[in-house]
Amino acid sequence: MSKTVLVATEKPFAKAAVDGIKNQLDKVGYKLELLEKYTEKQEFLDAVKSVDALIIRSDNVTKEVIDAADNLKIVVRGGAGYDNVDCAAATAKNVVVMNTPGQNSNAVAELAFGMMLNLARQKYSGKAGTELKGKIVGIHAYGNVGKAVARIAKGFMMTVKAFDPFVSSDVMEADGVVSVATIDELYSSCDYISLHIPANESTVKSINYAVLSEMKKGAALINTARKEVIDEAGLIEMFEKREDFLYGSDLTPDCKDELIKRFENRVFITAKKMGAQTAEANINAGIAAARQIVNFFEKNDTTYKVN
Repeated sequence: MSKTVLVATEKPFAKAAVDGIKNQLDKVGYKLELLEKYTEKQEFLDAVKSVDALIIRSDNVTKEVIDAADNLKIVVRGGAGYDNVDCAAATAKNVVVMNTPGQNSNAVAELAFGMMLNLARQKYSGKAGTELKGKIVGIHAYGNVGKAVARIAKGFMMTVKAFDPFVSSDVMEADGVVSVATIDELYSSCDYISLHIPANESTVKSINYAVLSEMKKGAALINTARKEVIDEAGLIEMFEKREDFLYGSDLTPDCKDELIKRFENRVFITAKKMGAQTAEANINAGIAAARQIVNFFEKNDTTYKVN
């Protein structure tokens, strides 16, 4: 039976990604509907009413959206994070939620190194900076992005350490990464910390002053994860007490204006979330989402289910 798949993206996929999605759906006779650059929630609610599947990016799939979707069976978030989907509401209506892990990993990892270089070279201000070669990078959460960071770091001839209680030290060591047992050990021994933890009950505001104060002199924290994991009061305290501390973020903190005003030379914040903003990641995530929907309906494949 033919299915209808809605791609609802306030920030649209690239045309090549949409073409790739359509190609995947055309192979099995599914219908594609597009809702792009919408500005009102009601547009989303109206569009989702009769569709069987939904592909999103950073769009919020709330309980209201799920309740408005009479035929919805699956939501796929094009990207790794899925905290913009109300998974509990989806589960209550037997809606499967998936992400597309790994599709954006290289793009995010490259951005992390872009920010490291920016801070190491004093934001290209003309002042003398430092090199990444010979430095130690600590990876906080060794998932797909963390692994990509480790791979790139070796090209810079950096030593790589990682902390992740959910990943075996054998896995890390097989990748040439030094596994450390505690967060304190990671933060106190590295020149750069690349942060990749999700935002959940145990991680929100977990990167606080107590953690940050362990960092080496001149060390930099690079956040391409979620803004909620940073305790912003603790972040400001760290800047105030440690004039050597550097911070790069792909997430706009609530205290951005204060950080820029008071510590401009030591902080770099992207204009908007840029981690997955490459043509390659955009295409990969979109096509992967479409493929997962087809496999779900045609083969009952729930490999990437997160709820």
